[in-house]
Amino acid sequence: MNQTIEGIYRSHSRRVLATLIRLLGDFDRAEEAVHDAFATAAQQWTEETIPANPYAWLVSAGRFRAIDHLRRRSRFDSAEADIADSLYPEGETMETSESEEIEDDMLRLIFTCCHPLVPAEARMAMALREVCGLTTEEIAHAFLIPAPTVAQRIVRAKNRIRTAQIPYEVPDKTELPERLAQVLHVIYLVFNEGYSASSGSAIVRADLAAEAIRLGRLLLQLLPDAEVEGLLAIMLLQDSRRLARADAAGALVLLADQDRSLWDYERIREGLALAATAMAAESVGTYTLQAAIAAEHVRAETAEDTDWRQVVALYDLLLTASPSPVIELNRAVAVSMCDGPSAALSIVDRLLGEERMGRYHLAHAARADFLRQLGRNDEARQSYETALSLCRQAPEQAFLRKRLAELQGNIQQ
Repeated sequence: MNQTIEGIYRSHSRRVLATLIRLLGDFDRAEEAVHDAFATAAQQWTEETIPANPYAWLVSAGRFRAIDHLRRRSRFDSAEADIADSLYPEGETMETSESEEIEDDMLRLIFTCCHPLVPAEARMAMALREVCGLTTEEIAHAFLIPAPTVAQRIVRAKNRIRTAQIPYEVPDKTELPERLAQVLHVIYLVFNEGYSASSGSAIVRADLAAEAIRLGRLLLQLLPDAEVEGLLAIMLLQDSRRLARADAAGALVLLADQDRSLWDYERIREGLALAATAMAAESVGTYTLQAAIAAEHVRAETAEDTDWRQVVALYDLLLTASPSPVIELNRAVAVSMCDGPSAALSIVDRLLGEERMGRYHLAHAARADFLRQLGRNDEARQSYETALSLCRQAPEQAFLRKRLAELQGNIQQ
């Protein structure tokens, strides 16, 4: 039963939180209510009594417990009593109506986290904490910054939302365009955490990837825009490869080695159509360019058929539009396929001169691969070991250990 509840927690907890924030009007109170709701479920549910709609049950239970706590405190604080009465009038039942507006709550949460009054450096950390449920340590690892810095940013964001009384809502359509970039970035970060989990025992978190795609579709309905199309396209194209990214034992499978018959070609067709529409727009943005890169991979019948020159050219455009060391690292991989590992190694060595990239395990893993291809096995081993020490995802760790074992065999020979 515990495994069942853990599965429901993974798939429903962030949406339950988003709805409880709307209902209770307070982030901390809603987070406490989520924990109370799942604790109640653990006590009351059996395999035979799991509700048909666990989401609605958990929202109701969390709301009920939150108001119950407030009413208990209200014996000592009249202000708490007023809050309790306004949120949950006496005699109201613990049922949540199916007709209640719940579908947009995740989008409301993202817009709240990305409100212009929230400090800019805190928006992404706040969104990843509340939307993805990542820990401060996981967020710190993702952004390559210290965990205490992340914690401080999240506290500042919550305080600003509370003191400025930032509304928990999707803004009017006239305000959507100016708020769009931050929201797209959050949805993309949610997807990335789902597509390639930053830590844990699995390569993917399908629930987060699916939620990001759902939010992308919803946002496209609210604001038809080429960059929204581009974002949805790249998410669909990347997610189409999900089932091929791990073998039956859960081990990582590189793109070149994937069984392409496992790819979801319905998603590929939809993604390619969206990418084509976005590329035809007057202005082409960064998500559209990333979708174009993903399109080159899915169009190729085999890894050898990939047009790597075109991929490098698209990365050049992407770097012009959005300079980033991570994008440069991805470009280096494409360069290695065109011009060989030596050319790619020089790019990665320059990137590793930056302190932030020095903490990025994929940069060291890429360097190790290029060194291995060049026959510089001792240096490759050192880079693989550095990458392994920085990596927090179990399948990636296993892959790096496998590479090290293979390399050790070559050294001994």
